[in-house]
Amino acid sequence: MVGERAASERASGAGGPEPVAEHVVDHVAGEVHEAERRRLAAEVEVAAEDRGRARGPLERRLRGAVEVRPGEALEVRRAVEVRHPGAVVEADAVDDAPLGRQPQAPDAVLADPAIPDEDRVRAAAPRLHEIGAPLGDATLQRSEQVARGQRHARARPRRAPELDGPPRRHLLQERDVPLPAREGRGELVEERARRLGRRAPVEEVPGEHAQGHGARSVPRLPRHLLTGAELSREDLLALLERAEELKVAPRASRALEDRIVALVFEKPSTRTRVSFEAGVVELGGHPMVLRGDEMQLSRGESVKDTARILSAHVDAVGVRTGPDAVVEELAAEGSVPVFNMLTAGHHPCQALADLMTLREAFGRLEGLKLAYVGDGNNVARSLAVLGATAGVEVAIASPDGYALEPPAADAMLVTDPGEAVRDAHAVYADVWVSMGDEATAGARRAALAPYRIDDALLDRAAPGAVALHCLPAHPGEEITAEVLYGPRQRIWQQAENRRHAQKALLEWLVGGR
Repeated sequence: MVGERAASERASGAGGPEPVAEHVVDHVAGEVHEAERRRLAAEVEVAAEDRGRARGPLERRLRGAVEVRPGEALEVRRAVEVRHPGAVVEADAVDDAPLGRQPQAPDAVLADPAIPDEDRVRAAAPRLHEIGAPLGDATLQRSEQVARGQRHARARPRRAPELDGPPRRHLLQERDVPLPAREGRGELVEERARRLGRRAPVEEVPGEHAQGHGARSVPRLPRHLLTGAELSREDLLALLERAEELKVAPRASRALEDRIVALVFEKPSTRTRVSFEAGVVELGGHPMVLRGDEMQLSRGESVKDTARILSAHVDAVGVRTGPDAVVEELAAEGSVPVFNMLTAGHHPCQALADLMTLREAFGRLEGLKLAYVGDGNNVARSLAVLGATAGVEVAIASPDGYALEPPAADAMLVTDPGEAVRDAHAVYADVWVSMGDEATAGARRAALAPYRIDDALLDRAAPGAVALHCLPAHPGEEITAEVLYGPRQRIWQQAENRRHAQKALLEWLVGGR
């Protein structure tokens, strides 16, 4: 306010004080407060012999009051002129609003046409909160954290409560962690506030599309596919849908452009090598095929050292080997994605192609039943793991001594192949004698003979059931030639789908990094 309140009183010499002139004017707000005037009249008295001094509750506020005669002008502190036709007592000079209260606008009286011209008050001097900081005043500069790309600090009044701390919007990018506040390790750059016209130092935080910076503050952790359990249901279904798209347009993706994928084969391979090598090329990448006998692993170099070397030169590593511990250690010690092309315990890439083939044959996965008959090996285990994720019921029939060792996910383990294939939509077989089983080949063939897929076994399955096989096949042993090359199978379609499913997998592993 420009003036507190002015009061005019008249006192008689002999008959005692006359009634106080009840006229209290707020020259800034332009409002007459009736209740306040009455309280002031009751509480404030001025003796005739001591007109220059007020007593009572408002003594401190009216202590400096002086009498203004009609027509006289009084300059009250901040060059404010007050004109009034009657006797007016001007109170202390106006100060800023108390803490916690919003200052009143200084032009309230000037905008009121009901106030006579001579009662109007000139414009007040600006308040402290209205005065901006001088340009170049280093004492008023402050540091704020902004994300890279936010080229200007936000210009807002300092009193705004949301600026009590540094702005945090857009600071946390995906897997990017800014340095703690007030920590001197951040880069200091000068940012110019467009509206305020003053420069303030800011601490720059690396963003998602940072230019001119090196590694991320927290590197992205690589994805791996070691058993298939790494895939959620959503990941698996999205991956299979992507595989179907890539089958329609095999060269539509360039996810591996300028990328190198190492393919380590410690065992012979046909479908795995051909499908992976061709798939990497179709995705725009370079497949680096490494045979076990060509690497120092065959001469005693540790898997840990090999993992560090491969991580320094390639973007992903696929391994076809024996023990599962090899791929597990490669993934643990390396810094690039590792995927299992085949181990003694798991064959997840094959299971991806199997599920893709079932989707193509039946239009869905949820509610289907898959029966596997034969040795409970790595293929059976991967079908159990990924089948459960996809919502496929898996039944595995094996003779005693050849059953799948736990854990077997949610698969049903039986010994009767007829029980396993009941109501099954697909019947699956694998070779009876795998690599490394040559010494027991005779015993295996005798034990597994009742688990051959033929037309009679397919007839015990659901109508329209199809035969599947991961190949290589031995006609006359685990599957008859009539089924292998006949109309009731999807085996060759299944073999082609290896490439498409694995390309979708490589996109998921490497392309999104």
